[in-house]
Amino acid sequence: MGSLLTFLIALLAGTTAARGFELPADSTQCVVGLADDWDSSHAKLSFYEKHGGTWQRLGDAWPARLGKSGLVWGLGMHPLPPAATTKREGDLRAPAGVFHLGDVWGAAASMRKPPLLAYHHVTSRDLWIEDPASPDYNKNVRLDHDPATAWEKKQQMKQDDPAHALQLFIAHNAPPKVVAAAGSSIFFHIWRADGGKPTAGCTTMAEPKLRELIANLDPSRRPVYVLLPKAEYAKYRAAWKLP
Repeated sequence: MGSLLTFLIALLAGTTAARGFELPADSTQCVVGLADDWDSSHAKLSFYEKHGGTWQRLGDAWPARLGKSGLVWGLGMHPLPPAATTKREGDLRAPAGVFHLGDVWGAAASMRKPPLLAYHHVTSRDLWIEDPASPDYNKNVRLDHDPATAWEKKQQMKQDDPAHALQLFIAHNAPPKVVAAAGSSIFFHIWRADGGKPTAGCTTMAEPKLRELIANLDPSRRPVYVLLPKAEYAKYRAAWKLP
């Protein structure tokens, strides 16, 4: 009886936490990604803005690709359900939940973008650390020299790769609270084979749609990304005040 009571209390606490969360009131832009289920590598994305307290979708939904093995709960703004399985490095799943959106990274020296959105020109000296043993895990490190060691070269942000020529950071497991081995280097970026290939955990789309998305983002409106299976979205939509 004692163990059952403990389980029920934990379940109630988790449910209450999930219901107590909602999108920040000052987040008035939202990208919503919906997958058919946890094992799907396909999603439909929609872009919303809040006006007068009401979410309005701008334009039509568009297709995207997710992790080869589907989705799993990530580490973001949202509470985790009780006993939830969460993302791990190398699991080939996209992190699900609610996430802040960060800076843009690209191969070009410059690009057209909203004035407040930071853009970083990726050079051969830019690393994105995917080694869980490193204190800089899931962070950008810019070397003062060209990569020389095997470790530095392995962490190097991809060069001459069309799919990574333009990226928008999704703040899963992001600083300052980074958990070792909980997944790193999660971005929106350009899809492969015109959407014919899944990802290792990122969300990808056609290049024109990615450029359009970036052009519409206003950091002052605290844009967020909501990625969930359809059933989970329906479950949390009202309580979390999702679009």
